[in-house]
Amino acid sequence: MIDFGKFYQQIATGPLAHWLETLPAQVGSWQRDALHGQFKQWMRSVSFLPEITPARLDILNGVQAEAATPLSEGQKTGIEKLLRNLMPWRKGPFDLYGIHIDTEWRSDLKWDRVLPHISPLAGRTILDVGCGSGYHLWRMVGAGASLAVGIDPTQLFLCQFEAVRKLLGDDQRAHVLPLGIEQLPPLNAFDTVFSMGVLYHRRSPLDHLWQLKDQLVKDGELVLETLVVDGDENTVLVPGDRYAQMRNVYFIPSALALKKWLEKCGFVDVRIADQCYTTQQEQRRTTWMTSESLGDFLDPADATKTIEGYPAPLRAVLIARKP
Repeated sequence: MIDFGKFYQQIATGPLAHWLETLPAQVGSWQRDALHGQFKQWMRSVSFLPEITPARLDILNGVQAEAATPLSEGQKTGIEKLLRNLMPWRKGPFDLYGIHIDTEWRSDLKWDRVLPHISPLAGRTILDVGCGSGYHLWRMVGAGASLAVGIDPTQLFLCQFEAVRKLLGDDQRAHVLPLGIEQLPPLNAFDTVFSMGVLYHRRSPLDHLWQLKDQLVKDGELVLETLVVDGDENTVLVPGDRYAQMRNVYFIPSALALKKWLEKCGFVDVRIADQCYTTQQEQRRTTWMTSESLGDFLDPADATKTIEGYPAPLRAVLIARKP
């Protein structure tokens, strides 16, 4: 079982201390009543991983760790087998002691698009909503964040994060909690909040924007990355049963409409920082994620459309401030 005690101690005297009024009870309830049927199996694989303190750790340019003495082929084979027990790996990549976890998403490419547009992260307390395996949390710490907290209810992703953390010497600068944003009280405590790849999965997108705002300090920054469509400030796509084979896609606004949504929720200094189409360089099937991926979701005769006939995935980054 995962021990969150170190995290509780870490936040006990800072701006997140009031979170301890509700968080331990929530986590305790999850541990008692809501564990995935495979959770113990996944954590068994994590428990068998060696705890290695890297001699060289680069989380500024990627998530890359090297040992003082290179691991033997037998050691690498054993570690890789345990990590493959945690497939599918969707967000990454990770380069750990000669083992390359080639994830479905090249999350480093998204980070390279986002980073130039945001306020410097040095010394900041960060929340990453829908953080997946925690790849971006390590990049945030690499960029100078004092504490990076991720929330994601998908328990496999939590186990993947704990596996990577163990291989990074139990690094406590980043944490993942098995919660959704709707389970957080209004903390008003984070300097920067990231929501990347989440908004289109929300049945009520404006409620999501309000929830994000409630986590920020005054003058805190929201970094919002999501699917958009071309169009004016009144354009919103409401897909039918599926969009790019995803069932849980509800609203895809234009970037201009999303800017209006953010302003309606009280954000200021809202700007559209970036827009680009998702390519098969960034999202694809790999030996670490062997099921269908982007290439299977596009119209084989017209890559500008999804297999359902909607516009192909276009993603935007918007930056906003809580006044």
